[in-house]
Amino acid sequence: MTHLPQLISLLHLASPALPIGGFSYSQGLEAAIDSGSLHDAPTAERWIRDNLLHVQAQCEAPLWLLLHRHWLASDIAQVSAWNDWFHATRETSELRLETEQMGWSLAKLIAQMEWGTPALRDALAALSPVCLPTAFTAACVALQVAARDGLAAYCFNWAENQVAAAIKAVPLGQVAGQHMLRRLHPAVLDTVEEAVRRADATPPQLSTFSPMLGLLSARHETQYSRLFRS
Repeated sequence: MTHLPQLISLLHLASPALPIGGFSYSQGLEAAIDSGSLHDAPTAERWIRDNLLHVQAQCEAPLWLLLHRHWLASDIAQVSAWNDWFHATRETSELRLETEQMGWSLAKLIAQMEWGTPALRDALAALSPVCLPTAFTAACVALQVAARDGLAAYCFNWAENQVAAAIKAVPLGQVAGQHMLRRLHPAVLDTVEEAVRRADATPPQLSTFSPMLGLLSARHETQYSRLFRS
């Protein structure tokens, strides 16, 4: 169970006010709107839930747990290997630039806030590029946030950013967005549980198969009118 100091640290990390730029990305959601496959609250909710359960839970979330474990063990070689692996799996230039920019911003914040040990901060600074899951897990280890708690916050923050993007781009009302976010709570929990199962497997069961997301993300790069950077 998370103790109060760790809970406050976790709220700090998961806050939309964290200055790493998450609000400026939609991760293909805006392209799905442009294609007509996402056009109202139910289709937006389905898009976000499907991404949690069939994309995040199968790759980024279990990878997050592996990175947390390796930071905790001070196994920097494995941190670097998984960071590079995740970067290589980003299928489009926008998805790649997103994780690079947000990872770099969070790594810089960790250094400025002096979170964690000097050795952790030096190891993080030596990674180039540093992906967002790598920086976020480093922050969680530095602030003594347990793996499941940190991953739940990471997934909820992702879902919250997706809902905020849908509110702006569909567009939807604020109350509709809050209803949607509340109904997504079980999907966040299911994502964490599936991620634990996949990360605990030998070897870890990671799948990057998400062809529609890749296609929509690629289309977004040349989309005529857009609000978001991905």
